[in-house]
Amino acid sequence: MNWIVIAVVAAVILVAFYLLTELKRMKHKFFAVFVILVIVLFIGTAYFVFKDRPLDLNSFEGFKDASKVYMTFLGSAFDNTKTITSNAIRMDWSAKNTTLEPNLRDQK
Repeated sequence: MNWIVIAVVAAVILVAFYLLTELKRMKHKFFAVFVILVIVLFIGTAYFVFKDRPLDLNSFEGFKDASKVYMTFLGSAFDNTKTITSNAIRMDWSAKNTTLEPNLRDQK
């Protein structure tokens, strides 16, 4: 009987250790995927922003100008997101469609 209890406790400890190890590994995988997505997003948006602009990234002034252009792009993107979100919040999202009611009454 004692051997069964010891075996069960050992199995529970091994399973707990395995799960904790996998959770830590999963957290590292999640972070790695997040970093990769941020890098891909940066490369894609940088290409979009700089494709029509001749920039000299070999000098400090050129790098400063490129940073200003990219930060302006990010600022306007966040401003547009803020505007869209505030417009969506102010919309009437009720299930009652008031624009159809007068037309439906006229057809009866």
